[in-house]
Amino acid sequence: MAADSPAPVSGDAFTPLTSEHLDVGDGHSIYVESVGCTDGIPAVYLHGGPGSGCQPDHRRLFDPQRFHTVLFDQRGAGRSKPKGFREANTLPHLIADMETIRRKFGFDKWLVVGGSWGATLALAYAQAHPAHVSGIVLRATFFGTREELHDVFNVILPRHYPGLHEDYLSVLPEAERADPLPNFYRRILDSDPAVHIPAIRAWGGTEAILSEVAPKRTRLDRATLSSHTGPMPATPGMEAHYFAHDAFMRPQQLMDDASKLDGIPGVIVQGRYDLLCPPVNSHALAARWRDAEIRIVEGAGHSLYDPGIRDAVMKAIADVASKRSS
Repeated sequence: MAADSPAPVSGDAFTPLTSEHLDVGDGHSIYVESVGCTDGIPAVYLHGGPGSGCQPDHRRLFDPQRFHTVLFDQRGAGRSKPKGFREANTLPHLIADMETIRRKFGFDKWLVVGGSWGATLALAYAQAHPAHVSGIVLRATFFGTREELHDVFNVILPRHYPGLHEDYLSVLPEAERADPLPNFYRRILDSDPAVHIPAIRAWGGTEAILSEVAPKRTRLDRATLSSHTGPMPATPGMEAHYFAHDAFMRPQQLMDDASKLDGIPGVIVQGRYDLLCPPVNSHALAARWRDAEIRIVEGAGHSLYDPGIRDAVMKAIADVASKRSS
């Protein structure tokens, strides 16, 4: 694989050791960076979305004196190029990219860490390549199923935020509201800005409110949903692409293949009041993955930055590293 030469950077302990754009084929060039110490415990961080990207603070989840951590922006996300590119962008492609990165760094095994969609990818990768996983840390278990999405947007949303639910549905014609999810996906992916802009803003704004245990606002500004000016949410386009295709998995794939995780130690960090990835998901997974421990964070929701979640993830990473499989 052709790639830009890694660019060593000097600075504090959380400044990347290397950063590059790696050509993974199919027209995709993914952004990859490493941080920590080169003789440390190999680890990889998987961002959420799909479609968001890694942030500088994600490096700080890992003790730089103990870990050699790789972070990368998935196809079409973050600093990867082309931005938003959905061709040859499926879950199997992301798993293959992880293997390309692992081999590039010369890791035999690595600790796999991810939250929300990152947890989906972490589980799918570990089930495909269990021999190369020393441990797993998940935050907010998400299996990528249409049943979960139905529950979140058609049951949990109207139950907890009825006004927000009305705002969310307002961008759809009356005839499309009885089965809103496929209609949102279709509109978000439509090439016409008059169609996709309000759908993207409504989806992204609703998801952002649901992700926090105490959001600063609980309604959408309907007057601005069709605005062509101002920043647009980054993830709805990639989410619609993946969710419209059932995350490119067979039904219940991650639960059905949970036995492939046998022998891999793990911790699942779960916010008690997570509306996007509720505790029932983590408990269902742990019932089949007996090497996993659930750690509930009381008073927290979905976000990494809800009270107690970030600290719990950092402790889980340290703990799983101490008992990782040989």
